Amino acid sequence: MATEEELTIDTLASVAHVPSRTIRFYQSRGALMVPTIKGRVAFYGPQHVERLKLIAQLQDRGLSIDAIRDLCTSIDKGELDLAEWLGIEGEIQAPWANDQPRMVSDDELYEIAGTKRPGLIADLVRVKLVTRTGDRLLLKSPALLGVAMRLESTGMDLESSSEAGLLIKKHMQRATSDLVSLFMARAEAGRIDARDPGKVFAALRPTAIEAVRVIFGREMERALRKLLESGKIAKLSKKPKRK
Repeated sequence: MATEEELTIDTLASVAHVPSRTIRFYQSRGALMVPTIKGRVAFYGPQHVERLKLIAQLQDRGLSIDAIRDLCTSIDKGELDLAEWLGIEGEIQAPWANDQPRMVSDDELYEIAGTKRPGLIADLVRVKLVTRTGDRLLLKSPALLGVAMRLESTGMDLESSSEAGLLIKKHMQRATSDLVSLFMARAEAGRIDARDPGKVFAALRPTAIEAVRVIFGREMERALRKLLESGKIAKLSKKPKRK
């Protein structure tokens, strides 16, 4: 007979608010411990309830079920402390850009943009900096809107600044992926002391941003010197301004 702490899969599903089929899926992928079998009936206990809570918490943090399985295996073996891992995960997830999407009204958008020129919202929607949702606007990047508006004030149209942003994003995606791969490969090879990864990432954030600023600045200096030497700037200054 079952004890008070033994739950059938249907009872576990009710207690944990997780469908039975999902419990079976977690178990098949190794994320949930196997139950105790008595006769032909599988019984689960409080440890399964707690594990289901942990799985839900980790899924909310964006982990795949396979990553959760590996993490739980390390925890069960005593190789990893959950509280320590959550601290590391929090450090990794900490924002680098401090630039989050915002829902704003038309007036709030004009205030952020610093101008209320006719056609501004339509232009921002067209270059996909803003998305209209009913009577509200989703501003995808307040910081990039500020950049685009500063460039527009100097004569650069929004389409050009948007294309420039997409170009930078394209190269930054490749660069950041390569940097993360390099970091992990060096850490796994023992070339980087990653015993306290939270500390490493905390130090990496400001130094990496500074390195990107310096390297990008120097490369822009090189590219602009080359442009100046080509004589193209002189030709541009001779063209009549658009009205």
